[in-house]
Amino acid sequence: MSLMQKHAILEKNSLLLLIGILIVIAIGGLVEIVPLFYLKSTIEKVDGMRPYTPLELAGRNIYVREGCYNCHSQMIRPLRDEVERYGHYSLAAESMYDRPFQWGSKRTGPDLARVGGKYSDEWHRAHLNEPRSVVPGTVMPAYPWLARTELDYAHIADDLKVQSVLGVPYSVEMVTSAKADVAAQANADESVSTDLLKRYPKTQARDFDGDPKALTEADALIAYLQVLGTLVDFKLYNDKANIR
Repeated sequence: MSLMQKHAILEKNSLLLLIGILIVIAIGGLVEIVPLFYLKSTIEKVDGMRPYTPLELAGRNIYVREGCYNCHSQMIRPLRDEVERYGHYSLAAESMYDRPFQWGSKRTGPDLARVGGKYSDEWHRAHLNEPRSVVPGTVMPAYPWLARTELDYAHIADDLKVQSVLGVPYSVEMVTSAKADVAAQANADESVSTDLLKRYPKTQARDFDGDPKALTEADALIAYLQVLGTLVDFKLYNDKANIR
């Protein structure tokens, strides 16, 4: 019996064809799934990555609350035009502590994966208060209330506890020091910032909203924006062969 005749048997018998399809799908699925059981992690460890500080986490919560992900992605694809515009393509490890991740669904505005350090705090304050004062023609709405609204961080320790349950490696010390760390990072108190830096390396501690007498939602959001893309030394991962 020729190969064509054998194949004709499957074509004429829908039940046999269905069984054959299921067998092929099962084999393909096993080839992809089984290796995952032997991997400790599917995310490559990257030097420099750490959990968000309590202030940065509070800012991230505001970022999510205001729906910033609807217009801004945090995922630079390994395409030449994206890398030339935004910087090194995103690494999976950069989202390992994001619950949920902030990859976004569209870009009405630019990608923010590398926005940290790109602009000054003053620029961010102006941008949030009146976007068109620094970016003429932008359709971004203004968020002036952020600088007027006192940051509510009474339950920030609970936020860290929830994140730790989800897998973010917040220690007991980090949780118990959460409220103090918020104030320390926003006020840049040198007597406290040393301990803060031990817990969270590369932390930027200063007055972010321009008002040292107040700790506002603008402080938290700007602290979050200023840390994006600053933790990893991308010179170590600059594989241009992956940019096409």
